[in-house]
Amino acid sequence: MSEARSGAATSAPTVLRMILGRRLQEMRQGAGASLADAAKALRVTPLTIRRLEKAEVALKPLYVEKLLQTYGAGQQETEEFVALAEQANKPGWWHAYRDVLPNWFTAYVSLETGAGTLRTYEPHYVTGLLQTPAYARGVLGGGFPNGSEEELERRVGLRLRRQSLLERENAPTLWVVMEEAVLHRVVGGPEVMREQIDRLLEASELEHVSIDILPFAVGAHVGACAPFTYFRFEEPELPDVVYSEILSASMYLDERADVVAHLEAHNRMSLLTSTRDSTALLNRMRKEYS
Repeated sequence: MSEARSGAATSAPTVLRMILGRRLQEMRQGAGASLADAAKALRVTPLTIRRLEKAEVALKPLYVEKLLQTYGAGQQETEEFVALAEQANKPGWWHAYRDVLPNWFTAYVSLETGAGTLRTYEPHYVTGLLQTPAYARGVLGGGFPNGSEEELERRVGLRLRRQSLLERENAPTLWVVMEEAVLHRVVGGPEVMREQIDRLLEASELEHVSIDILPFAVGAHVGACAPFTYFRFEEPELPDVVYSEILSASMYLDERADVVAHLEAHNRMSLLTSTRDSTALLNRMRKEYS
């Protein structure tokens, strides 16, 4: 799976829709049906079936019902599947922010909301899930210089809403690796930076959050490149996914070789520092901003 910003889908799938798409694929294969066979049953093209299975389009109840009948599913299984499909087609909470949420980022928010584990590398800014309102306002204001004040506040609101997943009962594990440069990049002024570092120190005490700061002294290392986030899900139907971006494009990768390369890079980077050293660096930088 790979898509540039300019070519992203207009409606990101929910994790449930992704799971159901996988199940449709497994049921088709279990029935010994090809994409062409499934397409013939619906009188559509094989590409449409592939897009249904990849959760690239909504799961139309009539399509789902016909496919399950074709695959030999029973009445009760079909009814339960159709009910789940209708639920999966409902927009995620982030749909309310579609006026300020770029199309290429909607899939990210969907994956973030449904992931059980997030591992991220940030060379430039504090990761969005740990930003304070003032810091987020500074980052987003710089990233969207032509936006209105109203749009800025909406973007900040979206970022803060995303952070609520760390407070829920089944909160995901978050493991952040950041460059020391992040702490030296002054966003919003010394007071904002001091408040942001306090937030990082607070978050580092949570059982499900780990923060590693790579000091300048480590020199060149395997991950010194673009920021990325690795997603792992509790549901066995879903593959691990890596998101990465550059100035003009973003990518969602689920090919095993790509995912493993990013996971190994994150592991190697985390070995270059320790929780104790990272905490000491945060406290030292906090004093500098005082």
